[in-house]
Amino acid sequence: MSLSRRGFLKLSAAMAGAGAMGATAGCQSTGMMAGRKRVVVIGGGFGGATAAKYVKLFDPNVDVTMIDGKASHTTCPFSNLVIGGLKDIDEITHDFTALEKRGVNVVKGWVTGVDAGAQVVTLKDGRSYEYDRLVVSPGIDFHYDAIEGYSEEVANSSMPHAWQAGEQTLLLREQLEAMPDGGTFIMAAPPNPFRCPPGPYERVSLIANYFQKHKPNSKILVLDPKTKFSKEPLFREGWTANYGNMIEWIGGDFGGGVTKVDPATMTVTAGGTEYQGDVINVIPPQKAGWIAHKAGLTDDSGWCPINTGTYESTIHSRIHVVGDACIGSPLPKSGYAANSQAKNCAAAIVAMFHNESPPEPSWVNTCYSLVAPDYGISVAAVYRVEDGKTVSVKGAGGVSPKGGVNAEKEAGYAHDWYASITEDIWGS
Repeated sequence: MSLSRRGFLKLSAAMAGAGAMGATAGCQSTGMMAGRKRVVVIGGGFGGATAAKYVKLFDPNVDVTMIDGKASHTTCPFSNLVIGGLKDIDEITHDFTALEKRGVNVVKGWVTGVDAGAQVVTLKDGRSYEYDRLVVSPGIDFHYDAIEGYSEEVANSSMPHAWQAGEQTLLLREQLEAMPDGGTFIMAAPPNPFRCPPGPYERVSLIANYFQKHKPNSKILVLDPKTKFSKEPLFREGWTANYGNMIEWIGGDFGGGVTKVDPATMTVTAGGTEYQGDVINVIPPQKAGWIAHKAGLTDDSGWCPINTGTYESTIHSRIHVVGDACIGSPLPKSGYAANSQAKNCAAAIVAMFHNESPPEPSWVNTCYSLVAPDYGISVAAVYRVEDGKTVSVKGAGGVSPKGGVNAEKEAGYAHDWYASITEDIWGS
């Protein structure tokens, strides 16, 4: 279980202590309302699969259906290792067999509608599923039109974002392999908020590692609308130590924000200057996944407002939103945060089914990044609710020390973390 020890103990005590819910041991609870309750989960990623597993774990008497458009989930965490030639994509792809063995009804299909009033989810093929509680974990979608000349078609053919792991991950890897030595790789980084804040900078790190081994005369240019980025001092230190001056970063205060692309000439425009690259990775501004908008769960920000602790939508009752799509600040949009949110959400749902108050929530997040295969850095934090707001616990967590003193160990920890959390979500 990759929930923090502190958080796990709190959840366990809240759910098992004093006969509160009788859910964790699979016992029938006298507090349960008549009839088997139905939970439908949209999405089989870090948030959705975790929610499905833990609702069933906390109360096996709940009917849980998880719907995903694919038969497996390819993770964005560690997809940068695939792009950098360090892993194959099947190593970061996980099917839903273990969830089915736990009693989750896994449905392959694309959700096209949510009727919040009737409490029904409809699929593209016409199937429908009624729910008592719905968990929506659709991940992200993109504001393609925020960058002139960019589109989903361009992303799928010539300038991939590769920010949803899968076909574009492989496309970007193939483009890098075909690039001549001495060529230029350009990344257009996204504005806040976006999925995995350290992710773009880990990506350029591992591309630099690939270039160093196979195309040592190549250059990397990062054009960024932000004036600073996650773990910046640690990344910069690692870049210098491992790659010299191969990576150049231009921030928003120096005209780094990309406003236009031209796939025909393989150019991008930022701050009035045109840059040409051999391979261009455009990561556009982001918003909640498409179905969240279709279901009316988003506000003007493009993300889903939720109630702290239960993750129930503030717009539609009986619908919960976890993961990247929700407004969960100060938690970042990360896989670990989604996993932690989903566990708290699952506990809250089961508590409400048993006419109990949801347990007091707490969350944990750790983001490991690989600057090189043997050089890792991290940031960690613990969160709790104070005065109705989610806050970071002072003195808990922190970032890696400078000087790379633990870099090799943290690289190992990154692999251990990935193995642990994927086993927790999709494993036995």
